Amino acid sequence: MTVRADYPDDLLARAARIRLACFDVDGTLTDGRLLFDADGREMKAFHVHDGQGLALLRRAGIAVALVTARASPAVERRAAELGAEAHCAVGDKLARLDEIRARLGLGREEVAFMGDDLPDLAPMRAAGLAVAPANAHAWTAAHAHWRTAARGGEGAARELCDLLLAAQGRIDALLAAEPAP
Repeated sequence: MTVRADYPDDLLARAARIRLACFDVDGTLTDGRLLFDADGREMKAFHVHDGQGLALLRRAGIAVALVTARASPAVERRAAELGAEAHCAVGDKLARLDEIRARLGLGREEVAFMGDDLPDLAPMRAAGLAVAPANAHAWTAAHAHWRTAARGGEGAARELCDLLLAAQGRIDALLAAEPAP
């Protein structure tokens, strides 16, 4: 499968280097709304296409981490389902990104970070590839190397996953492989 013709060459070059994809959660993997049940428990809705994209990244050898400022059992559960790392209640997302990448032996140029608002700005500025969903706050979106067409929680993360897989020439092998159970 060929790479989309509308990806700029500099974006493809950045995406080809990525070995760790980090995602903010609220506003990126979700639509940003905070939902609570009658007992005060938090509920989140995750898009299945995003989950499939994260699983495909892992199958292709790209590490995946969810990094959120909120304490969230829902995020921990979703990350466990996908085999991704969950980092919840993170006060300094850049420091956490640096901890993860150092543990994996990666440079900042090998990290993608997708975020939508001010707490994501520092890791986006440091990452080799900074991505924002279509509905990211303007102050944050201005620092992204690329913006998705989809809004957060509506397939934006899958767009980044597809970009990384295309730029690294991994789509054909994934399509030819037997589906994971």
